[in-house]
Amino acid sequence: MNDIIINFLKLVIMRSCPILTAALGEVINERAGVLNLGCEGIMLIGAAVSFLTTYFTNNILLGIIVAVIVCAFIGLLHAILTVTLKANQLIIGLSIWIMGIGLSSLLYRVFIGIRQALPKIPILEDTKIPLLGNIPVIGPILFSQNALVYLAYILVPLIYIILFKTSVGLNIRATGENPEAVDVLGVNVFRLRYLCVICGAALMGLGGSYLPLAEIGTFTEGITGGRGWIALALVIFGRWNPIIIFLGSLLFSGVEVLQYYLQITTNVPYQFLLMLPYATTIAVLVYVYRRAEAPAALAKPYERGERI
Repeated sequence: MNDIIINFLKLVIMRSCPILTAALGEVINERAGVLNLGCEGIMLIGAAVSFLTTYFTNNILLGIIVAVIVCAFIGLLHAILTVTLKANQLIIGLSIWIMGIGLSSLLYRVFIGIRQALPKIPILEDTKIPLLGNIPVIGPILFSQNALVYLAYILVPLIYIILFKTSVGLNIRATGENPEAVDVLGVNVFRLRYLCVICGAALMGLGGSYLPLAEIGTFTEGITGGRGWIALALVIFGRWNPIIIFLGSLLFSGVEVLQYYLQITTNVPYQFLLMLPYATTIAVLVYVYRRAEAPAALAKPYERGERI
């Protein structure tokens, strides 16, 4: 029984990694006042390019790096359109989502083609941290994970410290609330938003790369399965705070893992169980949304001389 619980909790931690990493990228965006609804599409592109790079080079690290760089360029495109050209952020985000669906499938078909058997790549192996990995119960759950999970552990407190304990973070949060005031103080609002959007998209791509490189070992169309949208919901659930977002990611991944266990142990139709993570997302948002206070300038383009 103990082994079942340990394996369950370990899997919850693993499954939380892609949505957590993507949500951390989105919270950086939104704290700076830029909404990116293209999270799902960026994750798909990150998954596709990381898989293809690893498949042809047999180098997982290179696959991760390429995914981060490619998605950072998509973030740059998003910033050009929304920050400089002041296009509607909702429309641009949805366009990137649609582009991600098509481009990820196109890249796979161009370089791999149509095959009867899905091509496989090596996945990241679990790395046991000395001493910590030997702690009963906690060790196998927290300290016998793969490198991307450990990276997510680091990103949560790192982004929290940057946002809430540094002058840079203060400027980012102020830009999302009142960019005019920040501009008056001499901070370049446009450059700061560019930086946040690019870094946010890079983290979304990192979250997408987790799926083929650390979990599945292959690529399929729609591999993210709506995780990008859950990441967006997670930001609202976490009230734009990385620590609460981390706890929320455990809740959503816990529901996802639970439905797999229920499929094995119960006679409930699997179609009903598959919808549990999304139903949970809707239920949580309905409860949380009324009390969630988004950054005041979120999704509003800034023009010097205009009041937000």
